[in-house]
Amino acid sequence: MLPIIDAAGWPIWLLIIASIIALSIIFERFWSLRASVVVPHGLLKEVVQDYRQAGVNEALLKKLLDPRAPLMARVLASGLKNVGSSREVMKESIEEAGRAASLELERFLTLLGTIAALSPLLGLFGTVVGMIEIFGAQSPATGNNPAQLAHGISVALYNTAFGIIVAVPSMGFYRHFRARVDQLLVEMEQQAIKLVEIVHGDRRN
Repeated sequence: MLPIIDAAGWPIWLLIIASIIALSIIFERFWSLRASVVVPHGLLKEVVQDYRQAGVNEALLKKLLDPRAPLMARVLASGLKNVGSSREVMKESIEEAGRAASLELERFLTLLGTIAALSPLLGLFGTVVGMIEIFGAQSPATGNNPAQLAHGISVALYNTAFGIIVAVPSMGFYRHFRARVDQLLVEMEQQAIKLVEIVHGDRRN
């Protein structure tokens, strides 16, 4: 690996840094976008059961607003805080909490998408640097410098290839996480609507 980095020249370090950031985001989002962290199975049923047994109390809200609680719990807590208000007020409070949850789910995705878009350009920048070295190897006084010429070609080709290698998986995971966020938001919205309907007596479960 080190010989390749040496052959690719200093522009490759920009792509290496970008790839490290992208990998960090990918692993972090895989961990954070698990269903058990966002919308665990049975959470709504448990909240409804607690609500029917003791109503909205400080213990229930504290449990739902715990920083370690699932993201969906905060949305449900926002609705329960306004359980005595009209359906519209309750829905508005849930929508506000849902927007905050959406920002939390989309965290770092813009950066990942930016890396996916910029990596080919960084590779192109390395290519341009390599081409400059190639032209610099040709001098009327000294003729061609084979070593410098070969190094320029290496810089151009390695950076182009590495830019594509970084961009393709970054874009693929960006699209995957965007779809995952949309799926989780729909599921959260459906469960929040169920809570409103249960509280206002439109459905039993």
